[in-house]
Amino acid sequence: MKSENPIYVTMPSLAPLDEVDPYLRQIWDTGIMTHNGPLVQRFERDFAAWSGLPHIVAVGNGTLAIQLALRALGLPPGSEVITTPFTFIATLSSILYEGFRPVFVDIDPETFNLDPAKIEAAITPRTAAILPVHVFGNPCDVEAIDAIARRRGLKVIYDAAHAVGVKVRGQSVLMYGDVSATSFHATKLLNTSEGGGIYAADSQIDNTLRELRFFGYDDAKSVVRVGTNAKMTEVNAAIGLANLRHMDEVLADRRAKYALYRRLLSQSDKLSFQRIADGCNCSYFPVVFRSEAALLNVEAALRRENVFPRRYFQPSVNTCRAIVPEAAPCPFSESLAERILCLPLYSTLPEDAVRAIAEIILDAVKEDA
Repeated sequence: MKSENPIYVTMPSLAPLDEVDPYLRQIWDTGIMTHNGPLVQRFERDFAAWSGLPHIVAVGNGTLAIQLALRALGLPPGSEVITTPFTFIATLSSILYEGFRPVFVDIDPETFNLDPAKIEAAITPRTAAILPVHVFGNPCDVEAIDAIARRRGLKVIYDAAHAVGVKVRGQSVLMYGDVSATSFHATKLLNTSEGGGIYAADSQIDNTLRELRFFGYDDAKSVVRVGTNAKMTEVNAAIGLANLRHMDEVLADRRAKYALYRRLLSQSDKLSFQRIADGCNCSYFPVVFRSEAALLNVEAALRRENVFPRRYFQPSVNTCRAIVPEAAPCPFSESLAERILCLPLYSTLPEDAVRAIAEIILDAVKEDA
């Protein structure tokens, strides 16, 4: 197959450049480039309308979104936050950066999400919040998690970095929990190049988030709290507005290619897959091998053909000893992290490439005893 150009795990979904140009011209005409400008405000309105949300707070990136979400809830300093070990490092680093102690709860080995059945055993008098992740856009068991939180008096912050376009019971998954933080990074289904968004139903929390992202200023331009610079720029909003117009087709394309991968690779009983809910946006295609050796064999075979998958997520973050010197073992997450590979999946990836990648994998796993 060998591809003339490298095939990476993802590429940004981009609107035609001539659709971005009118927004950029507006920036050049007005001279407004930041400070909650008109394009940021329009992006917030248009994204909220497309998602079925009453509002959204646009910020500079998805990591800042998690950090501000944690800070806006007024959790006691140094308190414990229950989270998943199977996630990107930004989830963990945000908890630590805001001065909280992460407590890891293992995952459901089929959904790859935080296992609600294991949460209550991890709750202590110092627990203040639960921070689950909708892994690869597969929604968590939000009803079970929210029920535990209500019963035990805890806050819920969802890391929804992968979850744009995901729905649960017909509504955006961002509407669950006290706060949801998402990402508009270049690797996400909807991108602003760099960017993030935060949703909180509570108007006071929403207002706090808006103050936090702009140095702690309120609407009267008085400093009312310790804030930071987490603003989205007008250029980022311009890219997001152009890309947002194509989101329905991007989602449909992603789901079609996901289904094709699944159908082709299901021919082998040596591979397994994430169990996804109906509302999943299919933002990534992870495949699980019987062993790390089998994974490495497939990865090498793909690289020989100029195809570059990624080991999302590896390692299981509870084992990151440089920043968490001690953490409880999470056997399901640790095992999965050694055996999971995300395959190339993006709008401009031809279906023929999907078929060729699947064929390489099927040939390589035949050697797996």
